[in-house]
Amino acid sequence: MRPEEIALRMRGVTGLQAVVASRIARQLSQMGCEPRSALRELGLNERQQTQFNQVDPGYLAATLRWLEEPAHRMLNYGAAGYPERLAQIDDAPLFLLIEGDPQALLRPQLAMVGSRQFSHYGERWANYFAEELARCGFTITSGLAIGIDGICHRAALAAGGCTVAVLGSGLANVYPRRHRRLAEQIVEQGGAVISDHLVTDLPLADHFPRRNRIISGLSQGVLVIEASLRSGTLVTARYALEQGREVFALPGPLGNPMSEGTHWLIQQGAHLVTGPKDIAELLGSGLHWLPLNENTTICASQAEVELPFADVLANVGDEVTPVDVVAERAGQPVPVVVIKLLELELAGWIAAVPGGYVRIRRASHVRRTHVLV
Repeated sequence: MRPEEIALRMRGVTGLQAVVASRIARQLSQMGCEPRSALRELGLNERQQTQFNQVDPGYLAATLRWLEEPAHRMLNYGAAGYPERLAQIDDAPLFLLIEGDPQALLRPQLAMVGSRQFSHYGERWANYFAEELARCGFTITSGLAIGIDGICHRAALAAGGCTVAVLGSGLANVYPRRHRRLAEQIVEQGGAVISDHLVTDLPLADHFPRRNRIISGLSQGVLVIEASLRSGTLVTARYALEQGREVFALPGPLGNPMSEGTHWLIQQGAHLVTGPKDIAELLGSGLHWLPLNENTTICASQAEVELPFADVLANVGDEVTPVDVVAERAGQPVPVVVIKLLELELAGWIAAVPGGYVRIRRASHVRRTHVLV
């Protein structure tokens, strides 16, 4: 029996921590006899022996065939290259199946998570934080889910950074299906898509809370962008606390249900973040900053920067601001303000949404020369 098959069978054996299961798997691999005959000798009870022997042969065969592909790998607990941080958690996975570059798992990682249902505010800041932190050198780790997860993966890729997606299903059943292309892009750009399931496992509901322990376990810290009080995102934050990871939370507008979970985390002691710098300063030891491309503009706090139409921009808020309100605040005619708003939108400072405009680039990282923005 191949060592890979033994590890796959051992995954289904309950009541064993990864350190014990991996030791038994290694011993079985080294024995010259049929593994099934040695199970009792190695300490497995009858129920555990049955679990080892009754793994569906079709699922095993599919995973073993999948491993024959050059870009597919299996990383066993205790083996060289298994992420050290992940190995330290109480319920570390016995193995990881990896599509992509295993080295992505060894770089400094920050988990970014949030609700599937998100606000424009959450989308805006998820993009901003993921891009800036990817440029700082963090690998952005998340769960490939609809909503904030997917936004963070895409933003990291857009910044030229690395991102890791942890699935709650087998790698042959990427979920959600609409993110299959995103998973391919993650691999193409030097990241990795990983799972501790057999490749054909379906995305069952109970898989996702367990998946979250890997997201936090791989990471130095977890940033929660948006979450309701009943959001599964808070499960990842709980795992992070249990694993001794730093937990960060983005404050949001009062009255937004998607901010209630982050506000609760802050009340419980999570780090309130006002910008990527808060995270980079706390976790940034050993980071290697990515080179900026020519189209990227990041300004130091002491830099003199002329803001476009600052008198109008100052009057567009984080929440939807109608055009007539902007004009009234700025003391300018509506037709003039409309033209300036269009220029600001084209420059990437604001976004048109139903009912008006919202700010999508905060100017807190530049020095304002004419108006407080």
